[in-house]
Amino acid sequence: MSGRGTETMSKIDLAIRGGTVVTASDTFRADVGIADGRICLIADEVKGAAREIDARGLLVMPGGIDSHVHIAQPSGPGIVMADDFASATAAAAAGGNTLVMPFALQQRGQSLRGAVEAYRTKAEGECHVDASFHLIVSDPTPAVLGQELPALVKDGYTSFKVFMTYDDLVLDDRQLLEVFDLARRERALVMVHCEGYDAIRFMTERLERSGRTEPYGHALSRPEIVEREAAHRAISHAELVDLPMMIVHVSGREAMEQIRWAQRRGLKVLAETCPQYITLTADDLKGLDMEGAKYVCSPPPRDAESQKAIWEGIVQGVFQTFSSDHCPFRYEAADGKLNPKARSSFRWVPNGIPGVETRLPVLFSEGVSKGRISLQRFVELSATNHAKIYGLYPRKGSIGIGFDADIALWDPNRKETIRQEILHHGADYTPWEGFEVTGWPVMTLVRGEVVMEEGRIVGAKGHGGILQREVGSYAN
Repeated sequence: MSGRGTETMSKIDLAIRGGTVVTASDTFRADVGIADGRICLIADEVKGAAREIDARGLLVMPGGIDSHVHIAQPSGPGIVMADDFASATAAAAAGGNTLVMPFALQQRGQSLRGAVEAYRTKAEGECHVDASFHLIVSDPTPAVLGQELPALVKDGYTSFKVFMTYDDLVLDDRQLLEVFDLARRERALVMVHCEGYDAIRFMTERLERSGRTEPYGHALSRPEIVEREAAHRAISHAELVDLPMMIVHVSGREAMEQIRWAQRRGLKVLAETCPQYITLTADDLKGLDMEGAKYVCSPPPRDAESQKAIWEGIVQGVFQTFSSDHCPFRYEAADGKLNPKARSSFRWVPNGIPGVETRLPVLFSEGVSKGRISLQRFVELSATNHAKIYGLYPRKGSIGIGFDADIALWDPNRKETIRQEILHHGADYTPWEGFEVTGWPVMTLVRGEVVMEEGRIVGAKGHGGILQREVGSYAN
């Protein structure tokens, strides 16, 4: 039910009063009524609610959906991720997010179904916000392709990721084609990490022979050409089997132009980018005494021209989603960035940075506050498109009658300086230390329950659920 004027319903648990509602298509002043965890009323004035939240001067936006995060994931011998589900989802809530999408990783030789069940056990009862799993397919055996993966897609795990690099994850071209063909038949959406394995190995070994073993060598070992080549190869394979595909964490112009070329030809190629590619550069990896290890991620940040290219892609619609690729490790830790082998070569520095809590403030400040994108485009990139692409819409991703009351209240004028001491993730640092932003989430509600207020986590651990999904609208 929605309407103009004053509206009263028989049972409204909560009214958000006086705010400016923002969706991917509209901005308007309205009250929002919530009952049984869902939005039941949008009107000029909602009266008779059991509780009220004063949202005057605030933006009332869909809670962020971060569709690319790594939480409590196996990371190699002696290496441990800094976040479990409790800390990662607390950080997500503090950053204005209401749902995260991490990856159940199949290790080589492991049953894919077994990997999913073990991962779900880690998450159940631990989450402050909702979660939904992608799969990572590293061992596409006949049993996986013929039995496990089709059954898991039918069970609501409707997206999975494949890698074109990393020793323990890389699939060769024949394996990629077989996985792509299976995904097409089952209407699953494939996410692809596009970097060329052999080129990276060649560059890494050459750099090590020449003594370039410091963290900055990581950026040198993975230049844009290895991302461009892999993106083109993935696009070609997807075209061969007519597969809708998402290319994740695009870092610069060369890969972006391959994607734009494919989109202009009518191919079903979607793309994602991340905060590190609009704010960080490879020079950050040059920090003295291993400080650069804090910024090691893949693909690595590039340069100012690449940042300009990514903004071009955001504004022009090349990118459909803006995710964090949150992959947290502790810096001052023997099981993290400064593990015993890290000083011998950049190849042993754990690959990833924390970002789930800072994703939306960075995008809002650099995008909306600086006039690069509209509020509607912000909502599209941060929530609505994620829900549509990954089979969560119309339950998630917008503010409308019948949607889950997943809502973030934002102060668009609030100035903050990002610093480790105010963050909630399990890492012991943030790559955005000292970064100044304008626009900040002040309250987060998950299914009508306040889980974050003014930087404090007030929701109970376990309020967040584990969701199965439908086939996304783009996977057809």
